[in-house]
Amino acid sequence: MADRYQRFSTSPLGRVLVRKLGLPSPAKLRRYRPGDPVVAGQVLVGSSGGGRLAKAAASVLTSAGADVVTTAPEGDSRFAVLVFDATGIGDSAQLQDLHRFFHPVIRRLDSCGRVIVLATPPEDAGSTTEATAQRAIEGFTRSLAKEIKRGATAQLVYVSPGAEDGIASTLRFFASDRSAFVSGQVVRVGVAEVTEPEDWDRPLAGKTALVTGASRGIGAAISELLARDGASVVCLDVPAQGDELAEVANRIGGSTLQLDITAPDSPAKIAEHLAQRHGGVDVVVHNAGILRDKTLGKMDDQRWDSVLAVNLSAQERINDAVLDGALRPGGRIIGVSSIAGIAGNFGQTNYATSKAGVIGMVQSLAPVLARSGGTINAVAPGFIETRMTASIPLVTREMGRRVSSLAQGGLPVDVAETIAWYANPGSAGVNGNVVRVCGQSLLGA
Repeated sequence: MADRYQRFSTSPLGRVLVRKLGLPSPAKLRRYRPGDPVVAGQVLVGSSGGGRLAKAAASVLTSAGADVVTTAPEGDSRFAVLVFDATGIGDSAQLQDLHRFFHPVIRRLDSCGRVIVLATPPEDAGSTTEATAQRAIEGFTRSLAKEIKRGATAQLVYVSPGAEDGIASTLRFFASDRSAFVSGQVVRVGVAEVTEPEDWDRPLAGKTALVTGASRGIGAAISELLARDGASVVCLDVPAQGDELAEVANRIGGSTLQLDITAPDSPAKIAEHLAQRHGGVDVVVHNAGILRDKTLGKMDDQRWDSVLAVNLSAQERINDAVLDGALRPGGRIIGVSSIAGIAGNFGQTNYATSKAGVIGMVQSLAPVLARSGGTINAVAPGFIETRMTASIPLVTREMGRRVSSLAQGGLPVDVAETIAWYANPGSAGVNGNVVRVCGQSLLGA
């Protein structure tokens, strides 16, 4: 649905009124299109003394075709990306290094620019003072993400010692326009055996992916992007959505599987289909979900049970089935949670419970998947422009759009791009993460 306020706010009259009244001013976000460079503009990479990631980061972005410098040029030239390696910060006094690097250059960050701070997970720090300082960087990054405006974003990437060679996929994602609606996030990259794709434009070539709830909206966008990245996509939805499902599958050269994922025999059927027709599966995306909103006092058993069955229990049962042999070594399981599962939401005790459960599923299964070189992660979308959000009342819809640092709703492609990053073979060290695709919503953590 068109965001009429955004169009008005960027008109000559709108810009004047927005500035005078102090209203939100949503910038037009740049989103990736096939053939775009990873970074269009100059990248400045800096480091605290003794940092262990600056050289690796510069090498990754240079190999991606970026113009990387380590000293800010004189004048008022602008930067597309600012990268700071904070792993050398060992105590609170050294947090001054953050100010020293960013203060002179932060106002030279371009529209839709990117800030990436690299740090050591506090639990991996060598001392209590280092752990304290590294944890403090989270507050810095989240606050900076709220300050930079003009469609720019900021992220904190914690990289475990020994994982220095596994950051390419994550850096390429956060430095590019693929992460347009992701901001203020904290991601952990752990030690893993990483095999970078031969072709970064088609990293899933030769892979098979299953996407549930694939007939429209976010599910259709996920299917399209995984196919764009080279995967053979099995599009799954209920038989009632068969026509739309076939349309999506035909458009991307994929196949369909029609069934109700809550049926007792569905997990076994899915695993059997994937094993027999495709020789297994590499990526499983649990996108299917429903809403049955009512305040708890007015919510009957059917509303509660149906939401939990589709949004959580079916995912658990499908995981059990594919982990029994259908999921190939190094496979990816990706859940779709929600900011409702983090912050809660009025009239959605059932939905928020199910989406918080997805986060619990990711956290509990991450060590299990790691044993076979696999990963499990989740996205937590905020306000995304879909047919569902287009039908909600105007005032509620406008609030949903504006209560974020980017002051606008996201698009289904924003969720899909984040899932494609999780699915990338180069993301083997990204395990157990929940990344909000919400423009840094002001709701929740």
